[in-house]
Amino acid sequence: MQNRITAIFNTDYPIVQAGMVWCSGWRLAAAVSNSGGLGLIGAGSMTPELLREHVNKCRIATDKPFGVNIPLMNTHAESHVNEVINLNVPIVFTSAGNPELYTSKLKMHGIKVVHVVSSAKFAIKAQNAGADAVVAEGVEAGGHNGREETTTLCLIPLVKDAVHIPIIAAGGICSGAGMMAAMVLGAEGVQIGTRFAVCEESSAHEIFKQKILSANEGETALVLKKITPVRVIKNIFYDTVKMAEDNGASVDELKEILGKGRSRAGIFEGDLESGELEIGQCSASVQKILSAKDTLFEIWNEFVFIQNIIKSEWNYCNINIQ
Repeated sequence: MQNRITAIFNTDYPIVQAGMVWCSGWRLAAAVSNSGGLGLIGAGSMTPELLREHVNKCRIATDKPFGVNIPLMNTHAESHVNEVINLNVPIVFTSAGNPELYTSKLKMHGIKVVHVVSSAKFAIKAQNAGADAVVAEGVEAGGHNGREETTTLCLIPLVKDAVHIPIIAAGGICSGAGMMAAMVLGAEGVQIGTRFAVCEESSAHEIFKQKILSANEGETALVLKKITPVRVIKNIFYDTVKMAEDNGASVDELKEILGKGRSRAGIFEGDLESGELEIGQCSASVQKILSAKDTLFEIWNEFVFIQNIIKSEWNYCNINIQ
């Protein structure tokens, strides 16, 4: 399948693996890129030196295009931007911040820039800043979310009406059927996190992966809305934060509860009680651990199967009408 997204990234499929903290190292990114999608290294959990190491290892592991996700609220954001420029990384996804900060600087060095947005307003801002595409991410997504709390199915058409650059849909997409729904609404690609978080090549702790597999419907929730909304699996940490929020805790009090290293403890070290277990709502639909390649092709093959059914039924209807 060729469209504007595959043309921008020079990939075979319009499927992007999200740049997730503590999950998306060079092994996962390289495996996805080698399979024809776009793999992203998640810089949010890395120092500049560690990011450089992962980029260099990814370049050895694949001759396909790959990218780096840089959360702009990260204290290392500027250093990360300089690193990807120095290392000639071809694609950068920016998130959690103002796209005007670094988009023009990155594009001056020939880097394709995609910005993650949670509203049509911010999609317009990203387009005006010069972004090549936007990720329209709904509230179903794991990790940090937009304050608007707009669902993916509502967000895609709103963004589609607001901008002319290509849209990549994200949030709650775990299957080829979900991909088809997003494409029908106006997306030209999808970004998938939760499914790839449990892949064999993901750097997440095995205990965390098993927790995702056992998650049921309704076991994730948004918390820390006074700071930055984040979707997590409910556990003791979640209960503590939720109680504090219900009792009117201030931003400073919530930051004290959050402390440092919560996501590392939960995702990378497997602390299921005190860790921040960031994952999407569609975790309830994830049933198995596969390789990144098998995951990508399972999603793609289901998408093609549904596409063929739709084409067949459309042709049948046209024949009968004539």
